[in-house]
Formats: sequence, structure tokens, C-alpha cells
Amino acid sequence: MPAVAGGLALLAAERARLAPWLAVALGAGVLAYFGLGQEPPRAALWLAPPLLALAFWVAARRPVLGWLCGLLGAAALGFAAALWHAGYQPPMPDLPRGATIITARVVAVELLPEGQRLTLDAPRLDGGAPLERHLRVRLRAEDPARPRPGDLVRIRALVRPPVGPAYPGAWDFQRAAWFSGLAGSGFALGRAEVTPGETGGPALAGLRAEIEARVVAAVPGPAGAVAAALLTGGQSAIPAADLVAMRDSGLAHLLSVSGLHITIVMGLSFGLLRLWLALVPFLALRLPGKAIAAVGALAVGGLYLVLTGSQVPMQRSFAMAALATLALLTGRRALSLRAWALAAAAVLLAQPAAILGPSFQMSFAAVLALIAGWEWLRPRLPKAGPGAARWRRRLALAAFGIIATSVLAGLATTPVGLHHFGRLQLYGVAANALAVPVTSLLVMPAGMAAVALMPFGLEGLALAPMGWGVEAILAVARWVAGWPGAALLAPPIPAWGLGLCAFGMLWLCLWGTAWRMLGVPLILAGLASGAWQRPPDILVSADARLIGLRAGEGLAIQRVSGASGLTRESWLRLFGAAEAAALPREGALAEEAIRCAPGACTYRPLDGGPAAVLLRGAPPAEACAGAALVVSAEPVRGRCGAQVIDRFAVWRNGAHAVWLDPQGVRVLSDRAARGARPWVPPVPVPRGTPSQDPPAPVE
Repeated sequence: MPAVAGGLALLAAERARLAPWLAVALGAGVLAYFGLGQEPPRAALWLAPPLLALAFWVAARRPVLGWLCGLLGAAALGFAAALWHAGYQPPMPDLPRGATIITARVVAVELLPEGQRLTLDAPRLDGGAPLERHLRVRLRAEDPARPRPGDLVRIRALVRPPVGPAYPGAWDFQRAAWFSGLAGSGFALGRAEVTPGETGGPALAGLRAEIEARVVAAVPGPAGAVAAALLTGGQSAIPAADLVAMRDSGLAHLLSVSGLHITIVMGLSFGLLRLWLALVPFLALRLPGKAIAAVGALAVGGLYLVLTGSQVPMQRSFAMAALATLALLTGRRALSLRAWALAAAAVLLAQPAAILGPSFQMSFAAVLALIAGWEWLRPRLPKAGPGAARWRRRLALAAFGIIATSVLAGLATTPVGLHHFGRLQLYGVAANALAVPVTSLLVMPAGMAAVALMPFGLEGLALAPMGWGVEAILAVARWVAGWPGAALLAPPIPAWGLGLCAFGMLWLCLWGTAWRMLGVPLILAGLASGAWQRPPDILVSADARLIGLRAGEGLAIQRVSGASGLTRESWLRLFGAAEAAALPREGALAEEAIRCAPGACTYRPLDGGPAAVLLRGAPPAEACAGAALVVSAEPVRGRCGAQVIDRFAVWRNGAHAVWLDPQGVRVLSDRAARGARPWVPPVPVPRGTPSQDPPAPVE
């Protein structure tokens, strides 16, 4: 009992910092739902109310014990929110295998480097009943049609349902599509027939499309695509080479409209509104200028939020901005851990599945590190002196602020980047030190002026300097991305390693006493977790068109025509490799671990361990005799003494991962990894030979 008493005493000492942990418990409940192997009963929705009521009752008498009960209640609430959102989604439709005529209303238009992509609401396929979900269809590059949101279109297209994970445990596109309302995606086989819709159409989508079109027309090339992304949130028109340069230089966050952008927009709005009120003596003497400017800036921030598509980082930023405005009006501290927790709780309750994505994780990790880091740094910074020394000190502190902010945010998001992308950007601090001031002082102010001038047709006056600033940012990105070792590839850390890093960071940032340092070894252990996880020896894609064999530290791949490039890229990230070797027709790889002949490849990664045979035309009977596992891109007919992964196996159960251990063969299918969840397609019913058409990725 002394240990319990000591723990309660520590919690009592941290009483002022207990509340943010309720948001952590809420997130843990959401993760618990997504970690299940099968769908829980709907009765679980009723667990949260009694637990929360118990927490309130106990907290009125014993605050610390009430907080502990509150953790259980918050976790139950997060679990219930995820369960409710999953069950609320409409079912996935069966899409036709062949070409179909789609008739639908356009709700969004995305500009691409070549062509356009339409989001279609309530589409009718071949004149059937409207689907409850939307479709995304890419128009042909030479199609002269220029549909706008609200228009009706008729397109002959080929559409496919969302693709499954590239390997067991990889990012789940089908889960993302389930919660986003997407039925599938595809491409047009002919020109689109457009019928103008009702005047106005979807107002926000139309406004977004109009702004994007004007920006791209005024600022040509990649700079125009980036400028449009900053004002409308759409990145689809940015060339792939520039996206890679921004990513490898550590500047990709500038493309994702988030806290930096809304801070600039609201900060400028606040300053201009307050200046205008101060310049009118009648208003300055009679109205609370600061409060009015704060509310006006919040309204501008809300418009920017909806204009850019209400992405998760923007939701977090706007929620915190709203809390900061409320704090300003009531005389409280604007940015705090409680504001961070309230913003996280709001996003989780509205979109529970967001917690699984890199956008949510990076956004909230970066802001948590900034709040806690500056809370620790601020009292330790020197004060500005008098006279000329005061300005020099202010400039030095401003430069230090940019560097410290980049370092804190970069360190906080490193585990997320390693888990999802398997990359480390080593020069992000240098790139941000050059690019962030340009964004803050030139690009975003000019962009705001351009939007304000658009009703008068004068946006070109502001878009020109905005384009100059964007060109400078792209030049920095290309320059830094070209430095040696700018982006290091590394095997991704597993989900449990990311969990260790996240919990360690929460422990370090949310507590205020010395025991917060216990979070550091947890973070280090999570970062090292990638070294403890052995990648699969064999990977088979969901259509069997890609089969990969681990070759030392890299990957050797057999590729059939039409194989998914997205799957191949995911496999390379899993192994931390830039390229993969091709399995030879004849010869050996990986110190004789892989031996290929015209009819088959034999794979034995461990001396004396089990062997696998990859069939390439040889009779199955020969392979079955001496192998523990037989892998084939085609159906294996007849009986086989060895375990078999063939075209039928992946058709039924998705991608497969295999480990050839000294004790035997371990096989994990995607269906076994994900379980029976609403977004996992049911086991297909045999209807002759399974379709060879690969599913389309979620674009």
C-alpha cells in the first residue's frame, strides 16, 4: 500500500496537469476499437455514460480518484465514438468489373499535372439506383471538358473498389475509404459529357475551384500549383518531383495547410482589424477593439478552414485558435496543454479514424512538443536589453525561435515519419530557417491580399509577389533535397514502437515534475524498435502480380505485367530500400539463398532452415516434394504436401507475408491481420477463375 499512497501523492502534486490525460485516454479507447480482430457488439456504446457519471460523482469527493475513474470513462467514450462512426457508414457497393456509364453530380474538381479528377456524388452506374457513396474518376488528359462543382456529367469509365493493404499491417486504404464515404476510383475511357447544373451549385466547392483556376492562370508552372494548394488545400496539381523535393528537404508541412498557415492568416487579420479600429477615434473610444479584432480574426480563420477542405491539421489548429480567442476574451492564457487536449478530443469525437493517420499524429505531436518545449524554454531565455542592444537581442531571439520551433517539431514528428514513411530528413532545420520566414512575410500575406482582390479582378497584383515567394521556397527545397544524405531511408518502426514513442512523449510533455523524464527511455526504445523487428522473408501481393523475396537487407521482386506500383513502393519502404533487384531467370542472389532456374526459384534464407519454392512454370508436383512452402502467381492445381500460397489464396485472403524460421513456416494473411471488420470485404464466393483486374488505389 505504500506504493499506492506514493503514487496518489505524485498525482496530487500534478493535479493541475491531470486534465489533458483524459484526451489521451479518449484516444486510447479509439485505438482499442481499431485494434480488435472482430466487430464488438453495439451494446458497447452504453459503457461510457455510467463510467463518466461515476467519474463525476467520485471527483466531487476525491479528485484524484475521480480522475482515475475519468480515464476509464474517457476510454469508453472514445471506444463508443469509433464504434458508432464505423456503424453509421453506408455499405460498400459491388462495382462492375467492366466499363460502365456513370451519371452523377460533380461535387469537387481537382487539377492534376495532366488532366482533372472529379469527385462524383450519388453516382448512377448504367442507369441504376444512385450509390450511397461517392466515386473519384480521372478524366483523360486530352478531354476539353471543364466541369465545375454542381454540374451533371456522363462518363464511360472503369472503376474499381479501394485496394487492400500492400502487405499485412500496412496502411489500410479500404478502412480510409470506409470512413470517407468513398466507393471506389477509376479513370474515364472517353470524353465527359457535361450538363451545367443549377446556378450556384455547391458554394464552397465552386469558390475553391474558382480560386484554384485563377491562381494557376496567374502563376504558371509548379509555383502556381503550390500557391493554389496554400489557398485551397488541394495538392493534386503539384508535380511529383517537387512533392519529393519538399518532402526530402523537410518542407512538406508547408504544403499541408495547418497551424502555421492559419496562425499567419488569423494574425494578419487580427492586426489589420485592430489597426482599422484604432484609426477611427469614434470606434476606438467606444468599442473593445482587441476583443472585436479577435472575434473577426476567428471568423476569417473559419472561412480559411472550410475553404481549404477542413483537413485534420486545420481542424486542430482552428479548435486551438477558437480556444485561444476565448482565452483572450476572458483574460486567460491563450495556448496551453488543456487547449491542446480539448482540440484533440474534439477531432477524435468528430473523426475517430483520424488518429490512425500521419496527419493527425504529426499535427498533434508537433503542437504538444511546441507547447511543452516553450513552456520549459521561456523562463530560461534572456530578456531584451535597452537601446540598440534591445533590437539585436530581439533579432537573435527571433532567429532562435525559428530554429527551436523547427527542432522541437522535427523531433516530435520523427517517430511518425519513421513509422509511416521510413524516412529521416536531416536538414529540415536549415530548410525551415530559410523557407518559413518567406512563407510568413511574403507568401501568405500576398495570398490573402489576392483572395481579397479577386472580386474586383485585381488578384494578379498580389499573386505575382506570391509566386516569387513560392519560387524561392521551391528553390530552397530543391537545393536542400540535393544535399548528401538529405533523406535517409530506414526500415519503419512497428506500430508498437510508435506507441512507445507516443506514450513516452506524452509522459515527458504532460507532466511537470521530475518523473516526466521517465518518458525519455520509452521514446528511445520506440525509435530502436525497428531494429528488433525482422521483416518478412516472402511477400505476395493481393493479386499475386508481385512476389518479393528478402535478399540480405534488400528485396528481390518477381513482377507480372500490370502489377501495382503503389504496392511495390510500400514494400520498398518496409525494407528501407530505394530499389529492388529483379529475380533472375537463371542464377543466384543473396549469397546463394535464392537460386533460380527457368521453371522455379528455390529460396532458403537460413542454412538448414525450411525452403520455399517460387513456381515459374515448373510442374507443381516437383516443387511440392522437397519444399515447406510453394508460392505461385497462378493457381496451383491438385494436391500438394507443402503449404501453398497461390492466386486463389490471395484472392480469398489478400496479401500474404511469410517468415521462414528454423522452427518452420509462419504465414500471415491480410484477412487474418485485419479480422472481420466492416471495411474488410467478405471472403469472395468462387465464380470460376478470379478476376485478374487489380483494384484501384484510393487517390
